[in-house]
Amino acid sequence: MSNEPPNKKTKTEIITYDGDPFELKCINTIRALSADLPQAANSGHPGAAMGCAPMAHVLWSEVMNYSPSQPKWWNRDRFILSNGHMCALLYSMLHLSGYPLTIDDLKKFRRFGSKTPGHPESFETDGVEVCTGPLGQGISNAVGIAMAEKHMEATYNQPDFPIFNHFTYVICGDGCLQEGVSSETSSLAGHLGLGKLIVLYDDNHITIDGSTDLSFTEDVTARYDAYGWHTQTVGDVASAKGVNDMRQAIQNAQAETGKPSIIKIRTSIGYGCRKEGTAAVHGAPLGEEILAETKVKYGLDPKLKFHVDDNVQELFSQRTTACEATREKWDALYKQYVTAYPEKAAELERRFSHTFLDDTFQHLPTFEFGKTKAEASRKYSNYCLNGLAPVLPELIGGSADLSPSNLTQLKCSGDFQKDTPAGRYLRFGVREHGMAAICNGLFAYGCFRPFCATFLVFSGYAMGSIRLSALSKFGVLYIMTHDSIGLGEDGPTHQPVETLECLRSIPNLNVFRPSDGNEMRAAYKTALTTVETPTIICGSRSTIKGSPTHSDTKAELGAYVIVEEASPDLILVATGSEVPLCVDAAKILSGEGVKTRMVSMPCQEIFYQQSSSYQLEVLPGNAPTLSVEASLEIGWHKISHAQIGMKGFGKSGSGSDCFEHFGFTVENVVEKGKKLVQFYKDNGPVPNLCNRPNF
Repeated sequence: MSNEPPNKKTKTEIITYDGDPFELKCINTIRALSADLPQAANSGHPGAAMGCAPMAHVLWSEVMNYSPSQPKWWNRDRFILSNGHMCALLYSMLHLSGYPLTIDDLKKFRRFGSKTPGHPESFETDGVEVCTGPLGQGISNAVGIAMAEKHMEATYNQPDFPIFNHFTYVICGDGCLQEGVSSETSSLAGHLGLGKLIVLYDDNHITIDGSTDLSFTEDVTARYDAYGWHTQTVGDVASAKGVNDMRQAIQNAQAETGKPSIIKIRTSIGYGCRKEGTAAVHGAPLGEEILAETKVKYGLDPKLKFHVDDNVQELFSQRTTACEATREKWDALYKQYVTAYPEKAAELERRFSHTFLDDTFQHLPTFEFGKTKAEASRKYSNYCLNGLAPVLPELIGGSADLSPSNLTQLKCSGDFQKDTPAGRYLRFGVREHGMAAICNGLFAYGCFRPFCATFLVFSGYAMGSIRLSALSKFGVLYIMTHDSIGLGEDGPTHQPVETLECLRSIPNLNVFRPSDGNEMRAAYKTALTTVETPTIICGSRSTIKGSPTHSDTKAELGAYVIVEEASPDLILVATGSEVPLCVDAAKILSGEGVKTRMVSMPCQEIFYQQSSSYQLEVLPGNAPTLSVEASLEIGWHKISHAQIGMKGFGKSGSGSDCFEHFGFTVENVVEKGKKLVQFYKDNGPVPNLCNRPNF
């Protein structure tokens, strides 16, 4: 299919409809409004919104329950616009439905600081559930949201008290279904039988490059049949028959409670304009002339912009009133629930407010030096997770088919499966990216603190979703074990030499690499009390011996001194499994006349949040400082004058052989520490790393 627009049609040709003229007027109003937004911004994506307007009209005016007055109402139907580039459609519907999104807000589409950003942002706009910029994320988040609903229904509903009983609706496009993350999550959704997940697939045959025939010719419904979904196909919704068929398909999907549903719906991108059906209408405004011409075809006044006739607005206002009445009825039911089940209600309210009981963190295990066996830090993670899980029902999660390695199995709960949705342990399968996206959906639901786990090196597969956790302010807990070359025999494909720095480069993400059980305690407490920041907790495969000066309270500051020296000649700073060897090296160096301070830094990000006085107390910047981490040296230059780190990929061999080969030994730290001190004795003053501008 060519990207060139077809021959220009007669400007005065009015689109006809074989159904209720008022229904067509409502749909065309949505189309025109959704085209006005990108035109005013001179940027955006009008085409898909124009084609999908019939879907939005039916969902928002007839199907979904929502509450503009209480946009976080627990039992609202969730709507996810997975192909987030057509957010003009979502903003139009939020405005029509009475959310606090005015015409002036619509006119500021894509402008700096507006409530109508270029892709949906959950932290900017009421009614937006998740950030759906990257394709495939929305439908994948929706799987997590549908899992959340099913779990809450099984856990908290009581006879005559359907407190959780809603659907999750998704509009997605070809791009969402081409992204691999959606395949991962859709496969799991079918396995779990998420019957309240309903996806409306915009089959418009167009991608940015042109026709989908260029790259996407698979039978989508056959694929979803194979996933175990309920599938339906609806013809072109430009006709009343198509719209009615879509209504019936949605009703069929609602009735199918044992399977998630996908409805393949034929649309025409840029419906009604001269560029209809081409990639030219995907990612650019129509232009004033074509927009005016298109409004004439819609039977609308071409001179009016951002206009909604009173009778169209009245239709949506009536639906909003009905939805608010449904919510008020639910409010009354919940008041009865509070009386009948006060403990469950109190727990729900605590969970949705992300607060804790006073004694929550007293349930973390204690690790006393000399009395606690030295173990791999992944085992300390297991003890912490299972210490908290019995008292925090919001902790729900699992592993990407690595439970015996990540040590994330919950002793207090069984599996979440199709027939046991009250279970809290999730079997994600080998689906790292989907796993992380599902956890974002679970967090977005409002009352979960989800966790997921894999090997640290495979966080690369999940990086897109991890980044969105940070952007969205979703406090997801990521447990990443086998965190260095110390995993040994699996070789360089599994040794995450670059991964820590990749993760540390993401804003609003805390990366913990604890060196003993006390630092692991600090990592878990910090992760759970930092609600709007996701956390990576890295665990070792190899055993790490502790030290009597390790402290969970000091570790909560991100870095602290574990071998003190008031006026050091040298400072060593390390993380994780490299801390014990640096403690030993510090003792040797001090014994040989090089006064050495040893700093453990389990979390750089938390340390940088401390006061300047504390940072200078730990790392004054003007003493020769040597960092030691079995990861790339990049990033450590900010706080150290020299580094012992990786300069390339690892090797296949035992962990001890790898550490020795790459210089992570007490002897090498002692040698390099002495050389660093001597270098500055011979070559002038030590550069003060703290004496730099901070613009």
